[in-house]
Amino acid sequence: MTAAPLVGLSACSRSSVALPFQWAGLKYIEAIVHGAAATPLLIPALGQALDIPALVARLDGVFLTGSPSNVDPGRYDAERQFEQALLDPARDATTFALIAAALEQGVPLFAVCRGFQELNVALGGSLHQQVHDMPGMADHRENKDAPVEQQYASAHRVTLVEGGSLQAWLDGRREIRVNSLHAQGIDRLAPRLEAEAHADDGLIEAVRVRDAHSFAFAVQWHPEWRVLDNPDALPLFRAFGAACRARMLARAVAS
Repeated sequence: MTAAPLVGLSACSRSSVALPFQWAGLKYIEAIVHGAAATPLLIPALGQALDIPALVARLDGVFLTGSPSNVDPGRYDAERQFEQALLDPARDATTFALIAAALEQGVPLFAVCRGFQELNVALGGSLHQQVHDMPGMADHRENKDAPVEQQYASAHRVTLVEGGSLQAWLDGRREIRVNSLHAQGIDRLAPRLEAEAHADDGLIEAVRVRDAHSFAFAVQWHPEWRVLDNPDALPLFRAFGAACRARMLARAVAS
């Protein structure tokens, strides 16, 4: 049996009554197992308590999950426009360090939803804190009262950038339809990022790190949802998994 690459998944720091805990949604874990054919390792949101560079050196990939929480606007020099309860500073401290270490060490990096926003802010970009309040922008939020299946259903189209990595993975498609479960989105694009897809209102929906030494890609939507049943999502995880296996083989040769 061939060994599977080891992928670190970002966890969130939350409290239930008086008991703090770390969590990551099962849909992300299963997408790494079945979509990327990799072994997931949950990385707790402990910030500086972890030696992130040393940890990343032992991984074959890093996956940044979505979350109900938001990036602290102080990280892009803005005043907070949402409830304090939606902050998760421990996650910010952990994922920003994971991004820096993964890019520095050439470890494949894939990020979705909050992870997409973290990547942009970590590299010097900023966010719209309430996209739906911006003139000319659509409401990208889900109906939280609807059944989960409906929340994660196809919501709008995105147009793929001609000649981009995403278009190549999707066999030259010009557009796809995606789900949409976010209130925030990219405002100022980080200098190191290249847009790969846009919604009809112009909001950036996918990016790649221009100068990365390996796979470094992020999307605003949730491709992990039932990934094996989604032909527009599975190729992203397959590409990420292939990059992780290449990293695993390179580490084996070097050891």
